[in-house]
Amino acid sequence: MNRTHMHAASRAFALLLPALAMLVGCSQPTLFENPDPNLRKTKDELKTDASARNYRADAPRLQEPKARAQAVYDLNRLEVVNFTGKDWSDVEIWVNRQYVCFVPKMEDRKLKEIHFPMLYDRNGEHFPMDNKTVVVQTVEVYRDGMLYNVVCHTSDW
Repeated sequence: MNRTHMHAASRAFALLLPALAMLVGCSQPTLFENPDPNLRKTKDELKTDASARNYRADAPRLQEPKARAQAVYDLNRLEVVNFTGKDWSDVEIWVNRQYVCFVPKMEDRKLKEIHFPMLYDRNGEHFPMDNKTVVVQTVEVYRDGMLYNVVCHTSDW
């Protein structure tokens, strides 16, 4: 199978995943378990957690040059990596200053998969998966009382 066919097959599979998840009707936000056991929460747990969190617009802001994020629209997920050399605890990942996912521990150099249905706003709505009207514009990490801007790229595979 050549690269073009592999890409087309990957896109088709990625498009089928949300439909399969709806058919299954499970309470987890994704069809497959998250690689991080700390992020294996039900939709209700994620929704409840997000509704209790406030975006801290008044928190001191810094740029975090040693972290990266990538929006992978074909898979409806955000990938975030901490390259600081230290593990982070009690982290809030904020997208567009509206949608949040709590990550208990972000280990150094370990990719975290934050699927769009894991990012909820205060009204209990998850990040849109159509990606036509709403896209990832900002990614911020709230930790240790500071709000860090993280560079976010778009996957081009």
